[in-house]
Amino acid sequence: MAELKHWYLIAYDIRDPKRWRKAHKLLKGYGESVQLSVFRCRLSQRDREKLRWELEQILTAEDDLLLVGLCNRCVERVQVCNRPGTWSNSGDGFRVI
Repeated sequence: MAELKHWYLIAYDIRDPKRWRKAHKLLKGYGESVQLSVFRCRLSQRDREKLRWELEQILTAEDDLLLVGLCNRCVERVQVCNRPGTWSNSGDGFRVI
């Protein structure tokens, strides 16, 4: 049985350019860059926890990380103005974590 996946919006503020590049490269493997330090990722609970663990290995106390789970209604209301249609909804269930 396939694991249920949910949309997440991930934003980070990393003070050191070397750590920023490592985090950016890691997140590119999990999702798509929406803005410079903002990603959208469709993750299972297992993938989300793995990503959090991997980011903890890169980030330090001075860095900030925001991981927002999006519900179905939130995903429908996301507007990406310069790239229409980039955030398609596949119809799977969502929940806010």
